[in-house]
Amino acid sequence: MSESITLLNPLDMHLHLREAEMLASVLPFSATPFSAGVVMPNLKTPITTTELALSYKEQILRLSQGTFEPIMSIYLTPSLNKEELLLAKKAGIKILKLYPKGATTGSENGVKDILCDKTLHIFELAQDLGFILSIHGESNGFCMEREYEFLPIFASIAEMFPRLKVIIEHMSDRRSLDLIEKYDNLYGTLTLHHITLSLDDLCGGMLKPHLFCKPMLKTKKDQQALLQAALKAHKKLSFGSDSAPHTESAKLSGAAGIFSSPILLPSLVALFESHNALEYVQSFISQNAQAIYGLKDFPQKSITLKRVPYNVPEYIDTPLGKLIPLLAGDSLPWRIQG
Repeated sequence: MSESITLLNPLDMHLHLREAEMLASVLPFSATPFSAGVVMPNLKTPITTTELALSYKEQILRLSQGTFEPIMSIYLTPSLNKEELLLAKKAGIKILKLYPKGATTGSENGVKDILCDKTLHIFELAQDLGFILSIHGESNGFCMEREYEFLPIFASIAEMFPRLKVIIEHMSDRRSLDLIEKYDNLYGTLTLHHITLSLDDLCGGMLKPHLFCKPMLKTKKDQQALLQAALKAHKKLSFGSDSAPHTESAKLSGAAGIFSSPILLPSLVALFESHNALEYVQSFISQNAQAIYGLKDFPQKSITLKRVPYNVPEYIDTPLGKLIPLLAGDSLPWRIQG
């Protein structure tokens, strides 16, 4: 039994860093162990332009002292045009993030009619210019069926724009796995919480508001199917934590999001080891993302974990209030060295 494991260039392909004081408080949990991450644009002032994206990127780089590469994304709105897309491409930004209007935190400025002429025109431009389209794929229907109900829209986009890479963000439904097999240009990201937890963990006993997220945790069958895909490092899937910090008071008031950044690499190593799949963890947390997103330039890191117990803190203090991390108070068998 190995007493250490070294991971090369861990990548988090779906990350919420927030802004201002919260950004400064949570960034180290990602910037220290990860080489790069796709930063979500659903801030209080959405990142809808290249100028806003570059300003946000500069804040992150300054705080991380250049040890972490923020992979920026543009919040897709119906007003997005070719001129702005060309500016983004010139600046090295190649990810567009689509939120269905009202689907999740910060989606008030999202798209109401996904397949309207205006949005399809944006998709066509994105395809021609080589962008990647990342989508929070949920309908406004019954909460447990929202991802499944959105799958026909993913299929329509994949068929109409075969040269456009489309990402099903934070997959939560096992039926999404069938769809990425069907279309060459359809991919997905998987979170730690969707591959390890089910609805039963959220509300099968006492209600645990810190496990409430969107998309919702689904059935045990969904969780197990997604876990098996992760453990095999399915080539069309990459790791994206969807770590989403909210203060304890906000969570107790119903905010959706799980703050997982403080425990990601120790948890993933423990998970893969417990299923005799350590040989696949490197691909899942780095190599797959590099291939899918065409990543080349980011800080090079070797992160070593030791077989030393890591006691997850009960909470993390910030100027805005306490953050409760995933697995708060638990003990993990692996700890990041240093």
